[in-house]
Amino acid sequence: MATNKRTEVEIAPLEFTPIDQIPRKVATLRESFSQRKTRPIEFRKVVLRKLYWAVEDNKERIAEALSRDLGKHAYEAFMAEIYWMTGDILHIVNNMDKWLKDEAASDIPFMWKSVNPKIRKDPMGTVLIIGPSNYPFQLTMLPLFGAIAAGNTVAIKPSEITPNSSRIIQEIIESTLDPSCYAVVQGGAEETQALLAEKWDKIFFTGSAAVGRIVAKAAAVHLTPVVLELGGLNPAIVTRNANPRLVARRLLWAKSMNAGQTCTAHNYILIEKSILPAVLEEFKKAYKDFYPNGSRDSPDYGRIVTDKAFQRLKGMLDNSQGKIIFGGTLNEKERYIEQTLVQVDSLEDSMIVNEAFGPICAVYPVNDVDEAIQIANKVHDTPLGISVFGSSSDHEKVLEGTRSGNVSLNDAQPHVNTLAFGGVGESGMGQYRGRASVDVFLHHRPYTKTPSWAESLLDLRYPPYTPTKFKWLRLGLGVGTPDFDRDGRKSPWTWLRLLFGGSPKLAASKAMAVAIVLFLVQKYLQRLAKQ
Repeated sequence: MATNKRTEVEIAPLEFTPIDQIPRKVATLRESFSQRKTRPIEFRKVVLRKLYWAVEDNKERIAEALSRDLGKHAYEAFMAEIYWMTGDILHIVNNMDKWLKDEAASDIPFMWKSVNPKIRKDPMGTVLIIGPSNYPFQLTMLPLFGAIAAGNTVAIKPSEITPNSSRIIQEIIESTLDPSCYAVVQGGAEETQALLAEKWDKIFFTGSAAVGRIVAKAAAVHLTPVVLELGGLNPAIVTRNANPRLVARRLLWAKSMNAGQTCTAHNYILIEKSILPAVLEEFKKAYKDFYPNGSRDSPDYGRIVTDKAFQRLKGMLDNSQGKIIFGGTLNEKERYIEQTLVQVDSLEDSMIVNEAFGPICAVYPVNDVDEAIQIANKVHDTPLGISVFGSSSDHEKVLEGTRSGNVSLNDAQPHVNTLAFGGVGESGMGQYRGRASVDVFLHHRPYTKTPSWAESLLDLRYPPYTPTKFKWLRLGLGVGTPDFDRDGRKSPWTWLRLLFGGSPKLAASKAMAVAIVLFLVQKYLQRLAKQ
């Protein structure tokens, strides 16, 4: 049960992995994969079942680690981390057989059906997962569950910024799983660089765009595919058609959960001028509802993860030319930053051009939704998330006029835990969550099986290449006929040109004439038969 009562939980100090051990760990993982240890699906299920109970049995320790690292209330730990993990494991285990079985290839021309084309779901091999600090359990373990289900051997590198959480992750994995198949490497930049120097079959990284570029560059040396879950300057767009109360409550919640340290939380709000006063008034009411004694004295509100992160956020506020219209209280010793709105009049303001990744947010008034779309695309044309509050037509305008990893309509970052999630462009590449967590660690491997009786059909591909074979080549390859003309105009009669020539209209006329003649001949033959 989630409570705010601190328990007497002992968590050992985090110890970095000696760098000279890293190559040996990776070699062991590769050897285990080559020995096919992780190939049997039942083996993977057992591993995931063990992990379920390991998470369940350590839930209080997980909550305590998150409290120490991020000041998270136990309720938030269960809501955003623990139940995400246990729910994800159950969802994967219950659907693995369906997801992993061979599939018949779809959209195959009829002529190729004889070779029975199918898709096999093969594991990538030995993969690396590098986790972040904001949701250290969920965002590290969910990719791990997918990689295990897909049949890979895995190295996990948790964030050193949240040492208590990283230590618990290590304890859970090392006390539960086969160390020859699943290994934890602890450390900072130096250890991460040593990991990236190794050859991997896939790398999954969650973190900043700056580090994402380093990961991608290192992976390119070995032509290793990567999944990058990054951030972005996420906009919230509020139109005059929005409900001010819902806007305030939902945006305030998004900037309060985990003290705003969420990659999909809004970085700035583009709000139509006419609705700004009403929304601001509702922000004050929502804040009072959520935190009757203020967020500083509330056990429900977390803290900034490090002194460095605190100073970065403070610097954004100090360098802004805008006006604080809500919040603004800071306490450096506690790493406390109150939820803060700053109204700015320039898109070059520090509150706009920098990713907040915290409880501070810029407010920029606009005239209408079209101006908001234009500004959002100018600030960052591929954010990780966009929140839109307004009418259905407002929603459609934003969906058509922008690109992003995901979109929340009339809400702020509501994650569906089984819905595929990932960035686009500067906010990342690749998707995971639910089935996508398994698919992203699979190689979809096509294969065919050609029966011996098909040899006579296959004669078409063998020399000598005769005129007769050429006549049947198009049909033999399953090449269809177009239903459009050379000007790109689509017509249901276009294909008749292949039979009758001329324009589609002329070909249709000829076809009709032939049909009439055939009809008359049929009637004539029927009359003769009756005589």
